[in-house]
Amino acid sequence: MTKILEDLKWKPLWTTHIGCIKGCLDYLKMNVSDAWLFGATGHAFIINIHEVVCPSGPTAWKTERMFELGKNTGYTIDGVFTHKQESDFERKKELAWEMTRNALDKNLPCYGWELEIPEFYVVNGYDDEGYHYSGPKQDESKSVKPWKELGESDIGIIEMYSVKPSETTNPTKTVKDAFEFALEHSKSPSKWILPKYKAGLDGYDLWISALESGTADGFGMAYNSPVWTECREHAVKFLEEAKGRVDEEYGPLFDVAVGRYEEVAKNLKSVTELFPFPPEGDESKDKDRCVAAADYLRVARKAEESGLGVLERILSTL
Repeated sequence: MTKILEDLKWKPLWTTHIGCIKGCLDYLKMNVSDAWLFGATGHAFIINIHEVVCPSGPTAWKTERMFELGKNTGYTIDGVFTHKQESDFERKKELAWEMTRNALDKNLPCYGWELEIPEFYVVNGYDDEGYHYSGPKQDESKSVKPWKELGESDIGIIEMYSVKPSETTNPTKTVKDAFEFALEHSKSPSKWILPKYKAGLDGYDLWISALESGTADGFGMAYNSPVWTECREHAVKFLEEAKGRVDEEYGPLFDVAVGRYEEVAKNLKSVTELFPFPPEGDESKDKDRCVAAADYLRVARKAEESGLGVLERILSTL
């Protein structure tokens, strides 16, 4: 048997998790802007850096709260998460396959982890062999991911989710919840952060330290930089959109926050320009380039620190 949702595609973004959710929402004809999705889930304000700037940084953090916050924008995510070291891994693999087929049969979009490379992919169909998908660096010659092979990589993780519409929350609560999560996540709590990673201002410090010590991974620099730049660019747009959707009295504070995050985004963009993707060589061995990048990150960190303070001020008055 074959089932294909022809109009279901991912939204090409550096942040592939958001790109897949956006593709699902577009398929469901839900009017949610990229900026509102980035901001409402808190992702616009996230930074997660490994001690050697591993390319896993953008995806290797615990995203449960991000799923919960998605409900504020009118969608619910259900699914299966497991690791091949778990005793029930094979059973969870079967459950993921069953869940996905049932959702697609109801015309509900799905997405999952590492259908091809270690990124998120929209799952837009299935046949007797496995999953049909849409996502980054897709090799059309493969076209199908055998369901029995899901999670059998070195990473060994299965994430498979379905997305369905639900009731939205008022914009003020959406903004409040997003800011609360952003501020909490920025303090690198173990409930959201894995060992050897840091978030928020500590994440910047770890990033700068890796550049100065010469331990920063070149590919990781070329990947982390555009992801976090994209997040902060959408933070600016989210703040601008939020200003128009909450009470007017908060407008001046939102304007201040916009200015801070514009400064963050501008300096992260400069780091991205120093470490283009895909890397042409190992630019992380270029000391002058690393010094320049560290300087941009210091400016971004200072602006981020101020920006988080403004978010806290807004939050205290909402």
